[in-house]
Amino acid sequence: MREYLLTLCITAAVTYLLTGPVRKFAIVAGAMPEIRARDVHREPTPRLGGIAMFFGLCAGLLAADHLTNLNEVFTKSNEPRALLSGAALIWLIGVLDDKFEIDALIKLGGQMIAAGVMVMQGLTILWLPIPGVGNVALTPWQGTLLTVALVVITINAVNFVDGLDGLASGMVCIAAAAFFLYAYRIWYSYGIEAAAPATLFSAILMGMCLGFLPHNMHPARIFMGDSGSMLIGLVLAAGAISITGQVDPDALALFTGSEKAAVHQTVPVYIPLLLPLTIIAVPAADLVLAIVRRTWRGQSPFAADRGHLHHRLLEIGHSHSRAVLIMYFWSALIAFGALAYSVNSASMWIVLGVVFLSAIGLVLLLLPRFTPRAPRWAEHFVPPRYRRRRAAAAAVATSPPAAPVEDESRTPVSAGVNGASAVGARSRLLDGRNAGTSR
Repeated sequence: MREYLLTLCITAAVTYLLTGPVRKFAIVAGAMPEIRARDVHREPTPRLGGIAMFFGLCAGLLAADHLTNLNEVFTKSNEPRALLSGAALIWLIGVLDDKFEIDALIKLGGQMIAAGVMVMQGLTILWLPIPGVGNVALTPWQGTLLTVALVVITINAVNFVDGLDGLASGMVCIAAAAFFLYAYRIWYSYGIEAAAPATLFSAILMGMCLGFLPHNMHPARIFMGDSGSMLIGLVLAAGAISITGQVDPDALALFTGSEKAAVHQTVPVYIPLLLPLTIIAVPAADLVLAIVRRTWRGQSPFAADRGHLHHRLLEIGHSHSRAVLIMYFWSALIAFGALAYSVNSASMWIVLGVVFLSAIGLVLLLLPRFTPRAPRWAEHFVPPRYRRRRAAAAAVATSPPAAPVEDESRTPVSAGVNGASAVGARSRLLDGRNAGTSR
């Protein structure tokens, strides 16, 4: 555990220290897009934060390679090298997209090639644990297709929630923390060495996100861009692929009595990881809803709009920071709820706790709809938002009409990074159909 924590700290420190110079480089390089209609920030902000995150990844892998115990991960498995190869390719595509806005099909092809590179080096799904059946071996083609699909889905699921300051990096950090605890339990408690690479990947991913978050929290000084969002999505998918398709339930059968019992014990986490991950269920839900919404309107599934979950939270009345914290809450509830259920699926207290916390989350989610109003005698003792609005309504009724709003459609707006699909094209002109609202 000490070596994992040391690797995490080194990754976080390198990412944090490099983000400042990368911000200056992004400004000099002109990677500062103007504001789009669907963006929630109000000032042009540099991107290319993925450069610092990639070097943090490299520093974490290099440090782990020189540690006594973690060095065995590199000697007994080729998965760290496979991760680095795929990450370098997807990061390079993201950097080019952040600067030059490459075509959507090229980005999609790059994501598939990066996944294929990892498959060629051994990071692939070999079998699936199916409840009631046991281990189901996959053919090379089936494993390759499933691995590529999981990588592409996870990358775009992470990228779809990159719409508010600190949202994507924070949610992935929460997911990586839950995943680390699960993988470490498989590796340390059961002594299964095949889970060590996934444990290392999740520790490094936490360091990348923690090092970048201080620069990305509201108001953000830099965005990670597609170079960062696609990178952390690929690292998260690599960990899921490693532990889902590489750890054999036969090894767990020594502790549970049979292979079917072992599969049943791990199914609360194993099976949801494939569609694509329980720990990023909120981004995955946002991805599915976005595709359905845009297809229903006759648009491309990757056409950007303001219909994402974080946009809806802002429309309800939540502030920027509160919307981010609510998304954090739901991500943590789903991720750690699944983790707790996988440890002891027979405990009713876990289910009741998840239900109770879900009720609290719903109340917090709908809180702006139920803003209380203080009685007249207490209006002088409460904040203005809780006072009755009769006087304000009378003032509005007697005030002159507001000046007409200038037509925004005449102002060209170039593409930014927040909320963009990892494979979607970015419009350079304000388009009401793409923006989703008249804002």
